[in-house]
Amino acid sequence: MQSQDVAQRHAAASTGAPGPAVDVEQAEAALVEHYPRLVRLAYLVLPPGLPRGRRVLTAHALVQRALPRGRRPAPVIPAQSPGRNTDPGYALVRLEVVRTALEAGRPLKLTAWPRRAQLPSLFPQVWGLRLFPRSGGPDELALDQRLAALSGPARAAYALRGLEELPDGDVRRILRTAGVEHADGALADANGVPAEYPLLDSAEFDPCALQARPTDLMRRRRHTKAALAAAAALAVCGALVTLPGGGWGADGAAAPVYAQNPAAQAALDPAQLTKVPAGAWKTAARTDFSAWPARGALTGDTALLRRALAVWARPGGTVRVSATPGTQTGGPAGPPQLLYAGDVDAARVVIFYDGLRIARYAEPKDGTAGAALDFARVDGASGAEADALVLGRSDGNTRYLTAPWVTKVAERDLLKPTSGAMDLGLTDGVAAPLAGSALQQGSCTSWNVLQLTDAQGVHLATDLGELVPALLTSGRPGHTEDASGARALRDWAPFACSLSAERSTGVRTVNAWSFAEQPLPDGSGSGSWVCTRAETWRGDGAVSLAQFRTPGSRYGAVAAKGSDVTACGPRDPHVLAGVLWKSGAGHWYLLAAGDRDTASVRATGGVTASAQGALLTARAEQGARADLTGTLTDGSGISGLR
Repeated sequence: MQSQDVAQRHAAASTGAPGPAVDVEQAEAALVEHYPRLVRLAYLVLPPGLPRGRRVLTAHALVQRALPRGRRPAPVIPAQSPGRNTDPGYALVRLEVVRTALEAGRPLKLTAWPRRAQLPSLFPQVWGLRLFPRSGGPDELALDQRLAALSGPARAAYALRGLEELPDGDVRRILRTAGVEHADGALADANGVPAEYPLLDSAEFDPCALQARPTDLMRRRRHTKAALAAAAALAVCGALVTLPGGGWGADGAAAPVYAQNPAAQAALDPAQLTKVPAGAWKTAARTDFSAWPARGALTGDTALLRRALAVWARPGGTVRVSATPGTQTGGPAGPPQLLYAGDVDAARVVIFYDGLRIARYAEPKDGTAGAALDFARVDGASGAEADALVLGRSDGNTRYLTAPWVTKVAERDLLKPTSGAMDLGLTDGVAAPLAGSALQQGSCTSWNVLQLTDAQGVHLATDLGELVPALLTSGRPGHTEDASGARALRDWAPFACSLSAERSTGVRTVNAWSFAEQPLPDGSGSGSWVCTRAETWRGDGAVSLAQFRTPGSRYGAVAAKGSDVTACGPRDPHVLAGVLWKSGAGHWYLLAAGDRDTASVRATGGVTASAQGALLTARAEQGARADLTGTLTDGSGISGLR
């Protein structure tokens, strides 16, 4: 049935006839199934001048209003790959989302009635909260700024290319159907932005993974009708202002007290903090954060520790709170362990550990205004995973606090596997600042990582914008080793820059597995296949990237990606991926490879071919798309990463 529907749509595209009719139920099923992607598409197309909170709600509103009122012909967009792009219901809803998002960006005219998309949406609404996506890294911020400089049609063209993986002909057809008069100009403008399409899948552009902050609390208080309650609240505020210490009193930037039970009080008492003695790790049963001693020059500053605990339990409205995905931000269940308290650059920093999370409190040295509270999930961390924490970032550099069993810390450029490591030095567990990676205009000229030496060996870890650096490993899943060896460094070098796609996603470890070498059909050498897999602290959200590098190329290219899949992981140490490759003579080929346990490979769809063994090479047309399947040596099947 699916192949028949695809054939009908190809025929319709060639004759100019309308596509198959779509009823409301079919469109609703497509909208519900692909709702997060449609909202992300609307968010990217909407004008960047809108406040982020309104832009989020408008994106949801446009998608929720995208259902047709009756049976309508679907737009004729040739099939690209099995799934959403071959579903006429999805094509119809996607077209409506693009059309209304473009309408929302057009200015209001006095001579014409405004379109519904140009007016603030009635639904959905969230009262008392401001919602906005999580902030991404510098790459996502730079891409957002470039997209903001484009027109609405150009942003739509870029999003359709990147998110929907549509060729320019289909993008042009969608734009024209949506009412864009100069679709070719929009495509040309979109060409001015580097094709950093993997960044579109980041949290920076995800209106479904949101952070919440309160709206103007004082304005809401002024509008309350309960005069007596308002007077009582004012009296409480007056009492807080008169507390000793001035302003906020002893709790700094914390919100007013809301709990007085004994457990909550104990968790907020600096005298109850757990402080591990300096040499206790030498006889401890485990090498994890529970064995870290309390370090820093301010471990005896009771006022600072009290403020940090109070803000952790009840952060005020001015406190910037961040957490890795899947990490709870509530207060400690009991007295936590103190890991550090001291001055770091221009801030006072306190780091706690409660057995499951790392909590980092930072405030300026000249007051509590601008205090920040960061959380990271570390349950089950041991060994090299508990070797270092981020103390602070300043001027593009990162300063680390290391475990007491770490004897040496150095800086290494992952792009230069043969260069040596530069010693950073250690002072009471604090390392000298590590220079950040050089990322400019989409290029990657260096990727500096932390090299840690302890009794178990030498380990590499990289800063991905979170409190705990991600551990780098190499080798076949289930039999990985530290990435500090010569061969592992060579495997990682061409693919180090792909780590930027994993920023701020709660990554625990990243493994690089060189699973195949494939001779190129023009005899110019062999290409290298590497699968990098990022595992998270929360267990889900793992990402596998199959990457291909041709001889002489400095960087590898992402050929396929799988999210929340077991491929390339310890549960499923197998992989199959393919890429279109152009020879020096201008001929196009499909190159596909599996790991050593692959007995046969088969391609269908845009390319039809098969081969015995783990490698497949077949002539192809430019832009062709193929579905890969394979058989393992034990007789089980395997599907290609997309």
